[in-house]
Amino acid sequence: MNRGVHLLAYADRFGGTIARLGDLLDGPLSDFSGVHVLPFFVPFDGDDAGFDPSDHATVDPRLGSWDDVRALAARGRDVTADLIVNHVSSSSVEFQDWLENGASSPHDGMFLTFDTVFGGKATEADVTAFYRPRPGLPFTAYRQADGRRRLVWTTFMESQVDIDVHHPAGEAYLRRTIRALADGGVRVVRVDAVGYAVKTPGTDSFMTDETLEFVRRLTGWCHDEGLEVLVEVHAHHTQQLAIAPLVDWVYDFALPPLLLHAFETARVDRLARWLDLRPHNAITVLDTHDGIGVIDAGPSGGRPGLIDEEEMAAVFAAAERATDGESGRASVVPAWASMPHQINATFAAVCGDDTTYLLARAVQLFLPGLPQIYYVGLLAGGNDVDLYRATGQGRDINRHRYEAQEIEEELRRPVVRALLALVRLRAVHPALDGEFTWERRGVQGLSLSWTHADARLRVEVDVAERVFVVSGRDADRSFEARGVEELAALDVDLSLRPVT
Repeated sequence: MNRGVHLLAYADRFGGTIARLGDLLDGPLSDFSGVHVLPFFVPFDGDDAGFDPSDHATVDPRLGSWDDVRALAARGRDVTADLIVNHVSSSSVEFQDWLENGASSPHDGMFLTFDTVFGGKATEADVTAFYRPRPGLPFTAYRQADGRRRLVWTTFMESQVDIDVHHPAGEAYLRRTIRALADGGVRVVRVDAVGYAVKTPGTDSFMTDETLEFVRRLTGWCHDEGLEVLVEVHAHHTQQLAIAPLVDWVYDFALPPLLLHAFETARVDRLARWLDLRPHNAITVLDTHDGIGVIDAGPSGGRPGLIDEEEMAAVFAAAERATDGESGRASVVPAWASMPHQINATFAAVCGDDTTYLLARAVQLFLPGLPQIYYVGLLAGGNDVDLYRATGQGRDINRHRYEAQEIEEELRRPVVRALLALVRLRAVHPALDGEFTWERRGVQGLSLSWTHADARLRVEVDVAERVFVVSGRDADRSFEARGVEELAALDVDLSLRPVT
């Protein structure tokens, strides 16, 4: 559980194809023990960058085939793929057949309509109670072939039609998709947007008791096919703690905003509180394809957060200052919310300098759980403002398309080499077989340590001075690296210089 680091990447934006992504993992990124390949289904380049599949069981031939996915797994890596449970594309065979044939379609009942949820009766309060991570209401009008007008649930985009996960047709679709992923060599499924999948009148329909019950059922279906389950939920930290025992993995989405809060306030008290609470079956992240979550550390539904709303606003304001306003322009305010629920920017851009960035990565990589590094973050990439302006999609600011030559050049940068040294330490150092401990060092410092027999690995950080020291030893060698340059200079085979 404490070993290894996973990469999170789009095959088309980091390598070009699944096979070329595999070449990177066989070459300069060989210390990564697993890879989460972001949606590679048909089409991988739809309205929502693959999260709107029209065919969730087929690899887009422009990226490769299931044989290429199996080849990633055959090399001894854990392969993670997305199981998109809340919706499918409006261009899918299933939805188009339902529009054409209505009640005669074998897919009748698979899609949520206004009446499915409300039974034909709903008040203004019922409709506006639902939580939606976008502006506006979660419905789109569609006309069936017989002229009947239907109001279909579209929680995210008009082209992403919601599935009725309780209907036999919806369950059959999900089970077929799960089986296809398992047959294709996938070991872990990331359950995308599950927090929105169950609509329950009288609630905000986000991470309710009914949602948790569906997660239990879905996990059983996945386990039946030999798949581990990673649940993606941006929610109050207590909801992450509630769902962690039900699945194999959850995300530690509270970590990045708490680190940013620590940098802004020069205090580690809020971060330290989370270290006492966080589940250890967590995938630790700083950034993902969706941006940098902030709501995960904040208050919700009358429950206090790890930080309060004013402190959340300060984190957003600091990100705007660091990015010259870019993150503010690219981030989206959900319906009925007062601020965005995530920062659309790269983590490196928000940190502002390489040392602060590596300090944050060192904390991420030394915590229990399984670290995952996003491909843009791996290369300490800046904001792709040109792509964002071209598409109008705020999240594209953190979804740069890297060409092969560009990757080669970026891998030579000291900050990237230093990050790869941390990845290797996490992958091979014997101290990771042992016990984790941590302690506060005054108002502004933390020490994170792993100890096993004669082996020790430690990172000490100071969020006020923005400095870090990584040190370690095993049976016959020891090292100490202060800052980016010294960390980047560590010998690749870990035959490290002795401490002087």
